[in-house]
Amino acid sequence: MYTQAMDLPGQGTGPQPVEASADDAAALARQAQFDARIDHDHKIEPRDWMPEAYRRTLVRQISQHAHSEVVGMLPEGNWITRAPSLRRKAILLAKVQDEGGHGLYLYSAAETLGVSRDDMIAALLSGKAKYSSIFNYPTLSWADMGCIGWLVDGAAIMNQIPLCRCSYGPYARAMIRICKEESFHQRQGYELMLALCNGTPEQKAMAQEAFDRWWWPVVMMFGPSDKDSIHSAQTMQWGIKRISNDDLRQKFIDATVPQAELLGLQIPDPDLKWNEQTGHYDYGAIDWDEFWRVVNGDGPCNRERLETRRRAHENGAWVREAALVYARKQAARRQREAA
Repeated sequence: MYTQAMDLPGQGTGPQPVEASADDAAALARQAQFDARIDHDHKIEPRDWMPEAYRRTLVRQISQHAHSEVVGMLPEGNWITRAPSLRRKAILLAKVQDEGGHGLYLYSAAETLGVSRDDMIAALLSGKAKYSSIFNYPTLSWADMGCIGWLVDGAAIMNQIPLCRCSYGPYARAMIRICKEESFHQRQGYELMLALCNGTPEQKAMAQEAFDRWWWPVVMMFGPSDKDSIHSAQTMQWGIKRISNDDLRQKFIDATVPQAELLGLQIPDPDLKWNEQTGHYDYGAIDWDEFWRVVNGDGPCNRERLETRRRAHENGAWVREAALVYARKQAARRQREAA
């Protein structure tokens, strides 16, 4: 999932008091109205009253999702100039552009909660805000572009489709378009893997090597086990999150194993086997030490990713300044014309 930091200790909401004291009838009425809207699966809109804990949770989740989309452009961006054909270059360019657009939608959705985009980006660049651990792994071969599309975007879809029913309206509506584009990215990635697996022995070996590296980090994408996910219960009660981490992970594995078999790829999990009783695949133990190490900043590319984003932000300062000057000039012109 793209908002793994929701499960970090100290990152959640915890027990929160109502906005006013318990004897404030107006505050209790607002809370009751909010609870009723959640219970009836009605959308909460920006001008509706909401508990401060709900607002903070949404700001954290949506902004971290936006950060993940923007940082997620980096692992693929460095392969644009090395794509093996003009067709593949055009596909990758379009995909990276889509990810930038997803970040834009999500930052805009978060802004409806009263947080500024400058503050969100500052939190990312300072290392205070988190993004998905999956983007801290390197892309070592062209086959990695296929694995990211097929596996990473496929896992993201598993998590993001339920977000289309999120209780917060702007987030849910943004996710509709994002999910449509992510679904296309997943198909593109699988098509690339299919081409490699049906190609030369060297191409098939490259596909298998990339798959071996990406399988377990992608399985970890859904976040910690439900028993260790300290805030899932509250976010599910609020209707922000709809399906638990472990259920999403199981759904992904059940869907992906047959796809890998069709490609002729071996899944790097000796404990993987079909369970007739449960109707699901059993899978091996996840290395949660690695997961937390990467989430907490000590992954293969954590420092590189943040440094690249900081450098891009600094190099783009003149563009932001020019846009602001132009906007002020346009506003002044409109005022003169109106006068």
